[in-house]
Amino acid sequence: MARKVFGALRLAAGITVFVTLAFQIQDEVAHNAMIPGHYFAYFTIQSSMINVVVLIAGGAYALSHARDTVLLSTLQQSAFCYAIVTAAVYNLLLRGLPPTGYVGIQWPNEVLHVWIPILLFLDWIFGPGRARLPFRSLWVVVSYPLAWAAFTLVRGPSYGWYPYPFIDPVHGIPSLVGYIGGLAIFFVVLGLLAILRTRLAISERRQRLA
Repeated sequence: MARKVFGALRLAAGITVFVTLAFQIQDEVAHNAMIPGHYFAYFTIQSSMINVVVLIAGGAYALSHARDTVLLSTLQQSAFCYAIVTAAVYNLLLRGLPPTGYVGIQWPNEVLHVWIPILLFLDWIFGPGRARLPFRSLWVVVSYPLAWAAFTLVRGPSYGWYPYPFIDPVHGIPSLVGYIGGLAIFFVVLGLLAILRTRLAISERRQRLA
């Protein structure tokens, strides 16, 4: 029963993220403020699109299967890590900074940076039926953020714009390296904790069946 409840919650969350992105895009288009090269370059937006797929796929699978596959659990692990990092960066580094450009409707920011990360955290901690993850799943977790950072740094000079101030080299290479290195470590730590959670859950399940 709990498996199906979490499956329904994942479906609802995935649809919520999709609707939130659609509202945000519609709002910017309606006010002639949409710049696709800016909007879709944000890590939050890209990871939110990942969340739509992972949450809906995970929810549908939970409604029809007793346990997730290793592949699905790895994707859910990645979505969990991206959401926690997104929430931490936004709420610790970016919230309260003076806005630049068009200031649109604000509730999508709260949904994407606060409520969905909270839901993904609770889902990862309490959601039943997760597969036992191998440590090599860490490569999947860190590969996308590293690729995003590399692409952003290569694209930035020619495009003349960076999605976040802390990744702009204008503030100095040491600062840039420090932020990227710190975030990389954060991703690895979260990924390891996520792996350990799946192994603890399997151990608890075996003890109950013994």
